[in-house]
Amino acid sequence: MASITILVSPPNLQYSLSSRNSLFFSPTITRLRTSSSSSSYSLTPKSLAISASSSSRALEALIFDCDGVILESEHLHRQAYNDAFSHFNVRCPSSTSDEPLNWSLEFYDVFQNQVGGGKPKMRWYFKEHGWPTSTIFQNPPEDDSDRAKLIDTLQDWKTERYKQIIKSGTVKPRPGVLRLMDEARAAGKKLAVCSAATKSSVIMCLENLIGLDRFHGLDCFLAGDDVKVKKPDPSIYITAAEKLGVSESNCLVVEDSVIGLQAATGAGMLCVITYTSSTADQDFKEAIAIYPDLSDVRFNDLESLLQDVVVTK
Repeated sequence: MASITILVSPPNLQYSLSSRNSLFFSPTITRLRTSSSSSSYSLTPKSLAISASSSSRALEALIFDCDGVILESEHLHRQAYNDAFSHFNVRCPSSTSDEPLNWSLEFYDVFQNQVGGGKPKMRWYFKEHGWPTSTIFQNPPEDDSDRAKLIDTLQDWKTERYKQIIKSGTVKPRPGVLRLMDEARAAGKKLAVCSAATKSSVIMCLENLIGLDRFHGLDCFLAGDDVKVKKPDPSIYITAAEKLGVSESNCLVVEDSVIGLQAATGAGMLCVITYTSSTADQDFKEAIAIYPDLSDVRFNDLESLLQDVVVTK
């Protein structure tokens, strides 16, 4: 198996890596040497300074995001939004098109990683591009009550459309997710799912993709409805730790985007990334590992990550 040495300064620490499907980041990397042409690696760190303490972390709870982690879903959400805009003939005043609002793939790939949650997405967009006409309101809504009604109506219809897509049977979980959940459960660890999406939408996704037994066996399940502020605010992960009865420092989060990464690290949790095509170019320097998917990741690998992270004063 090919090996790599990363020299880190300061402090002058040395890390040994073995060829797999991940790359780990240290605070300051000054040089990289490899004996293989392979482009993805796994790190076995001797130590990593991350806060003012002197103890290693023990993995007690594994927490998954849903969209992008359990399923690669953003293109499905975009389809459902555009179907809702078409159904209600949503037209923004800034548009030069004669067609209803349609979020392009290029736009949504960026947008979905900047604003979390469906209702906040639409509210932000309408504030920037003008409140639209629609079959819900013939004239653009002007007061907060009517604007909330517009967004609620669009979101409810979009959610139902998204459910139809998921229930079609054409959507599968991302590689390695189910096995990793089962390995964590077999090891006696707590499992949770924390998603910024609407609760009914997440429940439907989980029931169809991970199965009823796994879903009902979760130790904690939180959706965007359960917290006042969505990711990247850390509230959802702080709440999860409280419900799980474990310290944030003993939780490991699996995310796919920088928004989720910021939420996890903001809660004091370590985070690994399993990126998607729309998040692959994001800055994940705060993650302790980055994977294209979880197909080659074992629970023991994740446990070792936390055990090997030594926090120095």
